[in-house]
Amino acid sequence: MALTFELDPSFTPALRDGITALWADVSNAGGAVGFVPPVTAEEIRPELLKHLVDIEDGRTRLVVGRDEDGAVAATAFLALNAHRLMKHWLWLYTVMVHPRHQGKGYGRDLMAAAADAARSVEGIEAIRLTCRGGTGADRFYAACGYKEVGRVPDAIRVAPGDDRDDVIMLLPLGPATP
Repeated sequence: MALTFELDPSFTPALRDGITALWADVSNAGGAVGFVPPVTAEEIRPELLKHLVDIEDGRTRLVVGRDEDGAVAATAFLALNAHRLMKHWLWLYTVMVHPRHQGKGYGRDLMAAAADAARSVEGIEAIRLTCRGGTGADRFYAACGYKEVGRVPDAIRVAPGDDRDDVIMLLPLGPATP
């Protein structure tokens, strides 16, 4: 069964806890979403709070995917640019699919839902993201239509002696419809 996606859901304690648990599970399974394993929900909560402040301030949008049981199974955050010369594109970050749902095509579904959400924002013509090199994420995003447009060597230190490239990718959407 496919995931059901929602843009800008009402933020409830259950949603907060679901995203926190998802983020911990993805991180602890080796996902490159800002942490390295092991990580706890308590360590993730302050980072999620920053995301929530940006949502509340209207700077960020949230796409949530739920499984057939209604559990949070996927997320993607879309951050609008504040810089007046860059308002025609947005950032996509904290893209996650729960490990138990990976390999089912849900990641591609999430990326399509995120692109649809971006298209719904007036004036948005492209999505930009970064990903940690050495994880295969860049190949996944390329398969979803993103193009590598830059790379900063050794910009991400996941452990002493383990530096990874910061890969910059872009998906042109074309002019957004008003």
